[in-house]
Amino acid sequence: MRGLVVAAGLCVLSALVLSGCSASSGVDALELAGPSGEVTSSITPRAPVPGATVPSATALAPSAVAVSEPAFEAADEARVTPAPVDVALARPENPAGPAARPENRRRIYAPRFGDAKPVNFGRASPDKFAVHGVDVSHWQQEIDWPALRTQGANFAFIKATEGGKHVDRLFRRNWDAARAAGIPTGAYHFFFWCRSAAEQADWFIRHVPKQPGALPPVLDVEWYGNKRSCPRKPPRSTVLAKMRVFSERIEAHYGQKPIIYTTPDFYEDNLRGQFKDHAFWLRSVAAHPRERYPNRGFAFWQYSGTGTARRGVETQIDLNVFNGTEDGWHSWLAQNLSR
Repeated sequence: MRGLVVAAGLCVLSALVLSGCSASSGVDALELAGPSGEVTSSITPRAPVPGATVPSATALAPSAVAVSEPAFEAADEARVTPAPVDVALARPENPAGPAARPENRRRIYAPRFGDAKPVNFGRASPDKFAVHGVDVSHWQQEIDWPALRTQGANFAFIKATEGGKHVDRLFRRNWDAARAAGIPTGAYHFFFWCRSAAEQADWFIRHVPKQPGALPPVLDVEWYGNKRSCPRKPPRSTVLAKMRVFSERIEAHYGQKPIIYTTPDFYEDNLRGQFKDHAFWLRSVAAHPRERYPNRGFAFWQYSGTGTARRGVETQIDLNVFNGTEDGWHSWLAQNLSR
């Protein structure tokens, strides 16, 4: 995924994840020295936070007021829910729950995507997967969603928020248009490590509608190169504690455990053996995920950041697959779409 500011110096972007904690409790209550360079919105949500109900994208740009914040908070894991029980997610095509009835199934379109920088995955090619999809942000500019669906966009993850003050300027347009085109759609939040997890969860809740038929929200966690506004990587204990706070708060509001999106380096540093009851969406653009994330099951694989389409979008686009069969996809949707 593209952060709004990676090493290029723009403001950090945005991903299966965590509710009940207030912004002043647990990991978000303790502070380390050092101000954050992030600018926060003048909107200060309090729990419970009202969900997004705005019918269009016109009023989503937040006003900004400079606020000094701690660089990142120290972990207080005594106040955080213990590590969850294990759930098998390696091939999420046989969930506990009824499969979708044939008459209610959405049509699956075969992928017709190209790639500006194709990779030979050998026998592990993503072409062998039945259900393909995309993830987008304002970087893709104008998208013809009905046309993109026919190219193989059978699901879409759309950037919604980043940190505690940024809303993707095309989020609501993309959200409404993708849903209208009949595409199962989810929103992702790009996590900013120098802001409280509870505040970021509340910011996401303010801007992402709670609507029936949506894919689970996504927590996008990765390292990034914005040394000026967030100069230090937090320790692993802080990373895990913040992720639990965010996930619990999101699940309490939407009734869905968030999907965790991550990258190989971040996973290696922080997530081995963690969040076993969350579905994972793994970035691996040079090899099958089993080579980059040993022993980690996954629901989605992002296999390219340089995809192309003949119709629907003119820019390059991120390409993904669901880790299962077509029948497995319909069963997964029946269990995981919001109600």
